[in-house]
Amino acid sequence: MEGKHTDQANVKAKHSKVICCKLYISESRNAAIVDAISRIGQKNPEVVLLSKFDDKYYNRVRYTLVSYITSESSAGEAVFGPIRKVLLEMIEAAFSAINLQAHSGTHPRIGVVDDISFHPLSPAATMEDAAQLAKLVASDIGNGLQVPVFLYAAAHPTSKSVSAARRELGYYRPNHKGVQWAGQVLPHTLPVKPDVGPAHVSRERGATMVGATPFVDNYNVPIFCKDVPTVRRITRRVTGRSGGLPTVQALALFHGDNCTEIACLLDPDHVGADQVQWLVEQIAEEQGLEVDKGYFTDLSKDMMLERYFEMISAAD
Repeated sequence: MEGKHTDQANVKAKHSKVICCKLYISESRNAAIVDAISRIGQKNPEVVLLSKFDDKYYNRVRYTLVSYITSESSAGEAVFGPIRKVLLEMIEAAFSAINLQAHSGTHPRIGVVDDISFHPLSPAATMEDAAQLAKLVASDIGNGLQVPVFLYAAAHPTSKSVSAARRELGYYRPNHKGVQWAGQVLPHTLPVKPDVGPAHVSRERGATMVGATPFVDNYNVPIFCKDVPTVRRITRRVTGRSGGLPTVQALALFHGDNCTEIACLLDPDHVGADQVQWLVEQIAEEQGLEVDKGYFTDLSKDMMLERYFEMISAAD
């Protein structure tokens, strides 16, 4: 028993700085593509693919990867471990297999690799660590693969929010039947200069957003209503930007014949899912609408760390 505890302590010492990466790719209906990208994320034993969430209506998949970084004490500069190489391989596979022109879904997107967000998980990992890693990956995509990249939050020079960056690009405006996004939504010449990479957009690949933020929970609340504008009005009353719950970001997204979801990003240190659920139910009741129980689409921060160390310890 003592040897087991010693091994776990050694693992935690080596992996003291733990970073989470959420990779969002615009595809979920082609299982062969989704699974092939998953296998790449599982090849390196020092990078853990903790979870995968895909939705057929959104036509979008999120891969949650966790790994460690190390710091070079003499220079004080972060030296990042294997997650960067694994991410690049997953991204290249996505670009090879997916054509944005043939894509459609009820979740907004500007590219095949739509968003990559980095979050410090362990107490030793900092926002600066996450931001440096984000900028290195942005360079791999923008300069290496020649895909325009827009930075946000701690990765951006002025800490521009992801919603502000997206609004500049018209990210939230559906371009197909009022509830869907189809094909390339950006013009060939971008209205805003990218932070990294070319100013011209490939119609097959689109553009990518890369950022670094504190950890967030993903929580979706289904409302039994196919009138998306009505649910959007409810959503505005929930979001922090419109005077609702502080720090909450949310989108109303069509989710089947008689359902629209409010997809939320929550800062668990400020707002809990129970508060969001209660407020949505109260507002929806005013409209005579029924609300289903919401659900998390990913693990909590504590669960991620626990699962990560369990899997790393087992591998060692």
